[in-house]
Amino acid sequence: MQTGGYQMDFDRIIERRHTESIKWKYFPEDVLPLWVADMDFLSPPEVIEALHQRVDHGIFGYGIPPQDLSEIVVNYISRHFHWAPLPSQVSYIPGVVTGFNLAIRAFCEPGTSVLFHTPAYPPFFGAPKSAKLPFVTNSLLRGTDGAYSIDFERFEEQIIAERVSVFILCNPQNPTGRVFTREELTRLAEICLRHKVIIISDEIHCDIVYDGRQHIPIASLDAEVANSTLTLMAPSKTYNIAGLYASVAVTSSPELARKFSEVKNGLISGPDLLALTAARAAYLYGDGWLQGVLGYLQANRDWLSEAIARDFPGMRMCKPEGTFLAWLDCRGLNLPLEPQKFFQDRARVGLNSGADYGSEGLGFVRLNFGTQRAVLQEALERMTNALNSL
Repeated sequence: MQTGGYQMDFDRIIERRHTESIKWKYFPEDVLPLWVADMDFLSPPEVIEALHQRVDHGIFGYGIPPQDLSEIVVNYISRHFHWAPLPSQVSYIPGVVTGFNLAIRAFCEPGTSVLFHTPAYPPFFGAPKSAKLPFVTNSLLRGTDGAYSIDFERFEEQIIAERVSVFILCNPQNPTGRVFTREELTRLAEICLRHKVIIISDEIHCDIVYDGRQHIPIASLDAEVANSTLTLMAPSKTYNIAGLYASVAVTSSPELARKFSEVKNGLISGPDLLALTAARAAYLYGDGWLQGVLGYLQANRDWLSEAIARDFPGMRMCKPEGTFLAWLDCRGLNLPLEPQKFFQDRARVGLNSGADYGSEGLGFVRLNFGTQRAVLQEALERMTNALNSL
């Protein structure tokens, strides 16, 4: 595939099973893994080259973020999302999950709750539990077409009734693939501002959106929203460098920044030298690679949607608007086992169990289509064969 004068071969299969990949080590060797949000493509060559250069230096003492990194991050955010925070408002953490775990400890007042939408990325459940904080789940509404929307009335009722002080937003939403509109984000922000609820916005999939959509950081709506928001982003999912652990936290509020920094101190260090090297190269030079991978992922998504509609009567997939994750409704298949277990045991395909995403996920699986088309085709052949054997 050639994009923007830049040669990329996303069909090339890279052997990962005999590396330290959790994706390829978690299941037995004969199970094809399409679960954790980790793509099977080589990272951008500019990232690989930057890492080679840093390794060749040969000294890996204590480091600090490159002097120009915050300006590079801000330029990237401005270029991609039409939002221009200041370099001084950017800080670094090893990961987005680390970020929202720290943030709820920093921002939740005693006796208050954490709120998030469900179905939800499993660490959203674990974060408040770990911090010994109560949490409230706001179920997304599933339409007859399988698409999800926000129950705004219930959302505001829960904020009042459960004394919510922090809302964790996930946009693009994992696992449903929704990319929330400006109108939806504005209404969420208005409710949060009205009740003095701080927003922690997990936007780790912000670069992976389809069909010409534009990701809108909720903090970009206006200055008042920005002052009540901590935004978490990362190059990890976008450029397939998750194992290097470098993420970005942005807030324009000095008070939120101070509280966040105080909780971090002594508990975590920032990303290491190689992680920061990779992040800098990705944000500086990764646009061509990103356009190529987005085209490949969208084609995979469309192929998958057509294959499921054609070959899987009883299974439903609403095309994700973002992420490289498909949320598959298996409730109409009448399986003898829980869907994840059925496809692992009978098809030897490893998926995420919908049950891990809350009660709303019962009967669902999550499938990662961030892989070579040949791998995706083999997985669906195994799944159809397993269903045909019933």
